[in-house]
Amino acid sequence: MSERILVAVAWPYANGSIHVGQVAGAYVPADIFARYHRLKGNEVLMVSGSDSHGTPLTLEAEKRGTRPEEIFGQYHAEFLDNWDRLGISFDLFTSTHTANHHQVAQDMFLKLHEAGYIYPGVMHQPYCEADGRFLADRYVEGRCPHCDAEGARGDQCDSCGRTLDPRDLVNMTCRVCGSTPEIRETEHFFLKLSAFEQELLGWVRKQRHWRPNVRNFTIGYLEGGLNDRAITRDIEWGIPVPLDGYEGKRIYVWFEAVIGYLSASKEWAAHGGEPDRWRSFWQDDCRAYYFMGKDNIPFHTIIWPAMLTGYGGLNLPYDVPANEFLNLEGLKLSTSRDWAVWLPDYLERYEPDPLRYVLAANMPETSDSDFSWRGYVRANNDELVATYGNLVHRVLTMSHRNFDGRAPEKGRLQPEDEALLAAARARLDETADSISGCQFRAGLGSAMALAQEANRYLDRKAPWRQIKTDRTAAATTLWTALAAVNCLKVALAPYLPFSSGKLHSMLGFDGALEDTGWRWSPDAIAPGQPLPKPEPLFAKLDEAVIEQEAARAQS
Repeated sequence: MSERILVAVAWPYANGSIHVGQVAGAYVPADIFARYHRLKGNEVLMVSGSDSHGTPLTLEAEKRGTRPEEIFGQYHAEFLDNWDRLGISFDLFTSTHTANHHQVAQDMFLKLHEAGYIYPGVMHQPYCEADGRFLADRYVEGRCPHCDAEGARGDQCDSCGRTLDPRDLVNMTCRVCGSTPEIRETEHFFLKLSAFEQELLGWVRKQRHWRPNVRNFTIGYLEGGLNDRAITRDIEWGIPVPLDGYEGKRIYVWFEAVIGYLSASKEWAAHGGEPDRWRSFWQDDCRAYYFMGKDNIPFHTIIWPAMLTGYGGLNLPYDVPANEFLNLEGLKLSTSRDWAVWLPDYLERYEPDPLRYVLAANMPETSDSDFSWRGYVRANNDELVATYGNLVHRVLTMSHRNFDGRAPEKGRLQPEDEALLAAARARLDETADSISGCQFRAGLGSAMALAQEANRYLDRKAPWRQIKTDRTAAATTLWTALAAVNCLKVALAPYLPFSSGKLHSMLGFDGALEDTGWRWSPDAIAPGQPLPKPEPLFAKLDEAVIEQEAARAQS
């Protein structure tokens, strides 16, 4: 029986390009998960969009001397192009800069306000005399009072993950002019998080299937006590507060951006001509998975569930498989220092599947991991080309050459043949179980283990020698190997969609791989089935790439 699966993916700020850390943290794992469930025949909705109202965007606009709309439009278009080229299969990638999102966000604000969960109060906010304005949280920075890290923002410290109030910062400065702001009173609206503390704590303690890092962090955060948080700011760019008398205030981004998961679902339903279909994913039996990096954990395990609870009638997250951070060449990624591998740059020079493979193999699921160009080249050449690609090319080339471009007909299977087919079934099931449990590295490991077993089988059976003395034995070996390769095509489809689609055609199948589903049978390739002339699945990279990319990073 099919399931409904909501795949909600972090919304990137539309103030700069995507880098590989973000891709590893949220987008590749979410896409692997969504593709697998679609192949399984489940009803999947995968949504996200550009966060167009954050202060990072207004800061970038001010730095360039242009309007926020210009910055948002540039990067939103770039994101859409990136997702298409990398194969990130959103059902809808929208933005917070839509009339639909404004309406949904204001509706949630009003409902929570009517229920008493949003109330007016006085807030002490940084005011910059030099600039003559109140400063939103990200317009100030300083030293974190919890971990002493420099460069902590007024809303959050990226080093320790704690949410902050600007007044918490040590040696606070204005990011625009560098002066020291003073704290002044201003009226704002607050979300009554304290009202949800015990209910959320009880709910989180039941989530035994959550990753330990996510669950433990959330429980510790809740046990420390929740403080009510201001959700409006004195800014011009953003969604207006939908109450009379507050025309100069906007709903702050951390409150309205998470509402994007709901507004995107409604927009998707409307675009499909079924405006109420979103309810299947938000009000009916459905499991909602939220993918993001660890710096966004509290927004998705505490703040968003509190908002959903207060609003009423909407599903809470089923799982929040947040990843740790991906480092680059042993150092923390830094957009300010331009220490990153930018996705548009990568896609201009290399194929998408090798990056998806390397990021999945090194996915920071339980601890920080590292991307290096040496590791990238090694994985491409030794694993994708030598292990998987070479297996595919050997099997298809020998079958095509010796059996008139058609799949051979098997003879009587021997124990070794049956053992490989049994291993294929077991590895496919292991991969499915791992992906279902959001253990993407383990799933990829199971699939690649089958490729290694198939290579060892081929070396032992040596069909290139069998064909000279026993054509039936060679046909049986190659039929068995083709069956294993066909299984690999399915197991690796969520990870490597482009090469799996190419292999699907090279195995002689019509139509799209997605139409065949997460199914495999040893007999799926019929005897005599035409096999097109095979082409390499992957290209070997020159070792010079390592030095070239090192020089590029330092330029």
